[in-house]
Amino acid sequence: MTDAPDPATADSGQDPSPAILLAAFEGWNDAGSSASQVVAMIEEAWEGESIHELDPQDYHDFQVNRPISIRDEDGTRLLNWPTTTISVVRTPVAGRTVLLVQGIEPSFRWLDFCEEILDVAQEWGVSSLVSIGALLADVPHTRPVPCQVTSDDPAVQALLDVEGSQYEGPSGIVGVLAVLAQERGLHAMSLWAAVPHYVAQPPSPKATLALMGALEELVGEPLPLGDLVEEARAWQAGVDELAEQDPEIAEYVRQLEEAKDTAELPEATGEAIAREFERYLRRRDKGSGPPPPARS
Repeated sequence: MTDAPDPATADSGQDPSPAILLAAFEGWNDAGSSASQVVAMIEEAWEGESIHELDPQDYHDFQVNRPISIRDEDGTRLLNWPTTTISVVRTPVAGRTVLLVQGIEPSFRWLDFCEEILDVAQEWGVSSLVSIGALLADVPHTRPVPCQVTSDDPAVQALLDVEGSQYEGPSGIVGVLAVLAQERGLHAMSLWAAVPHYVAQPPSPKATLALMGALEELVGEPLPLGDLVEEARAWQAGVDELAEQDPEIAEYVRQLEEAKDTAELPEATGEAIAREFERYLRRRDKGSGPPPPARS
């Protein structure tokens, strides 16, 4: 079982790992700050270089997202404005170009906001876009965090064996960005994690870790996890302790566990487990040369 080539270059003979854009925004689509933390960790670990900054006056209501007053090392007072930045990194194994978009969901002019981001993406030869989000859901903190990749692009659906999203309703900025990217001919997909609603406060390292694992397969090589594994274990232990102190929460978690286990039982076949193990080995294998072509 091998990774499929990028749909943008499968028949063109071009570089099999063209540039990819990863975007996450603080706010409505960022339960537990788990999605925005993914992009922030990659940017820091891979030493991202800022290439573009969107003017906050064009897109933000400063009474909703106020500037933050700080002092620098010299004691000079500065203002940090709620803006969105685009940075570029290179993956350490294959040297793939990755654009990272991080900021706060804008207050207005969403179409202009997305078009400005996509203009930069196309200048850098981006062929695929992954919008990353997290939502609050009725899931237990004691089980693996559910993650789902969806796409309305038939090429992505065929290569990644994913389906289009069936969601209908209010959209966040990540959904708008994905739709507009596909209209421009980019291969757009969305990656979502489900965060337990009863522990909604950030951080949510277990959800961030799950998003990182799912994103590795799309980027094509291992992502920097830092201390996420230890932080996720500590987070779950802390929530376990809190639940034990509240009989109602403990019973609620037990009910969620039963519902989750019952729903997933048909999938716990030997073939499904083998597929997941193969995916894990491909993602974590660093010692046998360049990774297989990226699946984006």
